Amino acid sequence: MTNAKELIESGRAVLGIEFGSTRIKGVLINEEHEPIASGDHEWENTLLNGVWTYSLDDIWEGLRDCYANLCKDVKTKYGTEIKSLAALGFSGMMHGYMPFDKEGKLLVPFRTWRNTITGEAAKELSELFDFNIPQRWSIAHLYQAILNKEEHVKDITYFTTLAGYIHWQLTGEKVMGVGEASGMFPIDSKTIDYNAAMLDKFANLENVKAYPWNIREILPKVLPAGCVGGKLTAEGAKKLDPSGLLQAGIPVAPPEGDAGTGMTATNSVAVRTGNVSAGTSVFAMVVLEEDLKKVHEELDLVTTPSGETVAMVHCNNCTSDLNAWVGLFKEFADMFGADVSMNDIYGKLYTNALKGDKDCGGLLAFNTFSGEPVIGLNEGRPMFARKPDAKMNLANFMRTHLYASLSTLKIGCDILFKEEKVKVDTLYGHGGLFKTKGVGQGILAAAMNAPVAVMETAGEGGPWGMAVLAAYMVRKDAGEKLGDYLADKVFHGEKGTVMDPDPADVAGFDAYIEEYKKAIPAEKVLNEALPL
Repeated sequence: MTNAKELIESGRAVLGIEFGSTRIKGVLINEEHEPIASGDHEWENTLLNGVWTYSLDDIWEGLRDCYANLCKDVKTKYGTEIKSLAALGFSGMMHGYMPFDKEGKLLVPFRTWRNTITGEAAKELSELFDFNIPQRWSIAHLYQAILNKEEHVKDITYFTTLAGYIHWQLTGEKVMGVGEASGMFPIDSKTIDYNAAMLDKFANLENVKAYPWNIREILPKVLPAGCVGGKLTAEGAKKLDPSGLLQAGIPVAPPEGDAGTGMTATNSVAVRTGNVSAGTSVFAMVVLEEDLKKVHEELDLVTTPSGETVAMVHCNNCTSDLNAWVGLFKEFADMFGADVSMNDIYGKLYTNALKGDKDCGGLLAFNTFSGEPVIGLNEGRPMFARKPDAKMNLANFMRTHLYASLSTLKIGCDILFKEEKVKVDTLYGHGGLFKTKGVGQGILAAAMNAPVAVMETAGEGGPWGMAVLAAYMVRKDAGEKLGDYLADKVFHGEKGTVMDPDPADVAGFDAYIEEYKKAIPAEKVLNEALPL
């Protein structure tokens, strides 16, 4: 405690703050990269005129509340206050669209990764580039706005993501970490910059040439991990900490996406490593040894925070429907006056799911709160179904919803591992799905048919990963690569708790997914039958 207090008072602690889908969280770390304090703020997106968004007021109130709660934690634990930091960094949910005019005014409400409203643009750009452009990418949103002839497009002088916006407002710098930038526009890993040939192809489109801006001028500047992204301005310090205690001049790391911080938090930035982040959404990332053989609309190509090419399977839906069902069981317990915590309910239900049939006994679920491009859905409707002779019991019911949370991920990863023959030595799991020991981990191992490791640090997640990236910026040795820094100075050879896939579970999940694929047309019909 004394050491942490002295560290904080001397301005040597490092802070990472991440804007997740349901929570903004800050983690303060010491010089050994260990968390010493944290604070958070819960928030939710809203559906505004058919678009998933967060308001600017929500963003800034959330950031300030998160930082204030971190400061309260510091005061409670160490009896001191944060006045300066060795480094700082911001990360957020990747992709999305925030366009600004020359006065810095946001031209349309923030369009998040969750929106599946850019199908036409994504298809055209994928064909133009011969490179998969997912619907959630920033360039797809921009081009869809062009195709829609939206009034605001002519006034754009800059567009960015949520993390890029926060960084710009607090430092004055229009920059972005390469991992986050790879969710805006395709990256050339050799140059660690946007793909020049694709920029030219985009700029030469007739409907793009009609606008006064140049695509190269309205994108953020790309920076790899380790570069200084700017310094906290006096105005920025006041925005983050209205009390006025926090001093300006703190070096700020290039803003990153939650994919990049997830890779960092699980030490999976080296070739043949990968990670799966499972929360509101779920995505798998594998660092590639060589290029994929062909373009797949289910596979995105992004980068690590240092610029290596990564194959990514991103699914919009993971635990939201599962959480809703668990909430129903909590409501049932409360009705009988049972004083049972949510943690205990999750633990019991998840553990009991392991007793279910390997193929879920004829039960089937779609967890689609929102659209899911991997299976061709522009909108989602959660659905549970069963055959008349299904084995309807609690274990099978919960196992089905655990399978459902990973089903679209499995469909995409089967292409990566079975068709493209991509090799991965270990997948690292992190996120809420892995909190109950051995359950989510074992089911993921079955889905991927690969060893899955969970580290102690995985519970700290993205904000801790962002803090580590900020620490790397100011503490790396000359020429020290991010992978070496993580292996030698952060993880010290730690491999985590590893679970190998159980062959019976693998066969069961494979059988389940075949039934799931057959039912996709029914899910599409449900979308039409139950319009929003």
